[in-house]
Amino acid sequence: MPPTDYQKLKFPPTHHPDQDAVTPVRRPVVVVGAGPVGLALAVDLAQQGQPVVLLDNDNTLSTGSRAICFAKRTLEIFDRLGCGDRMVDKGVSWNVGKVFFKSEEVYRFDLLPEPGHERPAFINLQQYYVEGFLAERAAQLPLVDIRWNHTVTGLEQQADLARLTIQTPDGPYQLEADYVAACDGAGSAMRKLAGLESKGRSFRDRFLIADIKLTAEHSGLELKAERWFWFDPDFHRNQSVLLHMQPDGVWRIDFQLGWDADPAEEKKPENIIPRVKALLADSTMKDAQFELEWASVYTFSCLRMAKFRHGRVLFAGDSAHGVSPFGARGANSGVQDAENLAWKLAAVLQGKAPDALLDSYGTEREYAADENIRNSTRATDFITPKSEISRLFRDATLVLSKKHPFARVLVNSGRLSVPATLHDSPLNTADTDSFSGKMVPGAAAADAPLADAGWLLRACSRTGFTALVFGDAAAASAVAQADAALHVVHIPLTTANTLAAQRYDAQPGTVVLLRPDQHVCARWRAPSAAAIRGACQRALAKN
Repeated sequence: MPPTDYQKLKFPPTHHPDQDAVTPVRRPVVVVGAGPVGLALAVDLAQQGQPVVLLDNDNTLSTGSRAICFAKRTLEIFDRLGCGDRMVDKGVSWNVGKVFFKSEEVYRFDLLPEPGHERPAFINLQQYYVEGFLAERAAQLPLVDIRWNHTVTGLEQQADLARLTIQTPDGPYQLEADYVAACDGAGSAMRKLAGLESKGRSFRDRFLIADIKLTAEHSGLELKAERWFWFDPDFHRNQSVLLHMQPDGVWRIDFQLGWDADPAEEKKPENIIPRVKALLADSTMKDAQFELEWASVYTFSCLRMAKFRHGRVLFAGDSAHGVSPFGARGANSGVQDAENLAWKLAAVLQGKAPDALLDSYGTEREYAADENIRNSTRATDFITPKSEISRLFRDATLVLSKKHPFARVLVNSGRLSVPATLHDSPLNTADTDSFSGKMVPGAAAADAPLADAGWLLRACSRTGFTALVFGDAAAASAVAQADAALHVVHIPLTTANTLAAQRYDAQPGTVVLLRPDQHVCARWRAPSAAAIRGACQRALAKN
C-alpha cells in the first residue's frame, strides 16, 4: 500500500442523526477545530472516558510545512495519547542548533546535552503528518465523533449550556453542549461569534517560507539535522534566514524579507528559486537540484485574549494566543493547552471535580501564554532590530559570542519552547520539606530511565493522578491509605535508578504527586495519608 498523502487526503462529509433532531441534542463537550490542538484535545478526552464531538469547517488536513518543530514535552504528550512513536519515527530528531553571523559560525548549542531522556529535544515534522497521525488515532476511539464540513455559524450561551448553530452541506442544525472548546486557530470564528478579541503587538516585517525537496543524490550533502540560523548572510544581506531538515527530503527555509516586500511577488517561483540557489551555493551545494514544494509569506503578532474561559466556552491554541514563529512556541503551547484542559473537563463532566477546576485552566494557561509571548517578543526584537542602535548592539553581541560565553546568553535566534512551570497555580500544594532541583510544584515532570519499568513517564497513568514513591514501604502504605485509585510507580533507590532520584531530589520515603497532565502538584519527604489526600483534593479544586 502506498504511503498516505496527507496533504491530499479528504474525509467524507458527515451527516449525523443530531442534524435531524426536532430539538437540539445536548452533548457533554464539543471541540471546534480539527487542527493539532483540537485533535489532541479530542483524543485526550476520549482516553479519559469522555465522549466528545469534534467539528471542523473543512474536510482536509493542512498543506505545507506550517508548524514543524515539536518539542520534547509535546512528544511526551503524544506518547500519552498513543501516537508518539509514529511522530518520532517519521520526524527528524535534533538537539543541536548553530548560529551564523555573515559567513561565520559564532555559536552553537545543544538543547539536550545530558543522557537519560527517551525523547529528543525536538523533532521536525510537517504539520499535516501531525494532524494525520492524530486523526487516525482519533478514528480508533469510539468516543470521538468527528464531523467534517460542519461550520459553526452561531453561538449562544446560557448559565448551564452553550448552543451552537452549525452549517453543513445538508443545511443548518443546532447542537447544545455543557462545554465548548474553541480550537479553531488564529482567525477563530468562535472568538468573533463570542464578541471577543485578542490584543497585543504586531511586527512590521515579512518572512517567506519555502519548502524545497532536494533530489536524492544531493539530499545528504553538507546539510545536517540541525537548526541553522543566519544573521546577515552573504547570500541574503541585511536579513536573516532559518533552515530546518524535514522528513521525505524536504527542507524548510524561512527568509526574512522586510516590511516593504510584496507578498504576491515574493511567492512567485521565479523570485523564490534564486534565493534558494544562493543559499545552497553558500553551502557548497551550488549544483544541487531541488523542487519547490510549497511557499507562503507571513507576518506575525504576539497577542492573546484577556481571558481563556468565557462561561461555557474555553479557548485553546492559536484561538486564545499567538506568537511569532521563532522558538516553536505556537503548536507546542497549543498542545499543552489541550492537555491541561482535557483532564479538567473530564473530571468536571464525570462529577469528580467542581466547575471551579476549569477556572484554573484559564489562570494556568494565561500565565504560560504570557511567558511564551515575552520570550517570543524578545527573540523577534533581536532578530529584526527596528533601529540602528539595536542593530549595532545585536551585531556586536554576535561578534563577541564567538569567543566569549557571557555574550552567548544574549544571542536570541528564538529561545526554544520549554513547558511553563506553573509556580502560582492554586492546584499546587506548597512544599513543607526542603528540596532542590527543578521538580517544584507546578513543573512538568522530568523523564528518566527506570530499571524495571522502562521510562518513568511511560510508567505513569495516562488518565489519572500518579504517585512516584521512592524507596521505603512506609511511603507506599501512606499512598495506599490516602486514595486506592492513585496510580503508584515504585522507584527503588538503586544505582540503575540514579537519574530518576537525582532529577526528583529523592531520598528514601520521598513521594511526588503528579496530576493527569504530568505536572508536579505536591511532594514530600515522608507524607501522611492525610497530606496526600489533601493534595489530591486541592489539585481538583475541592479546597
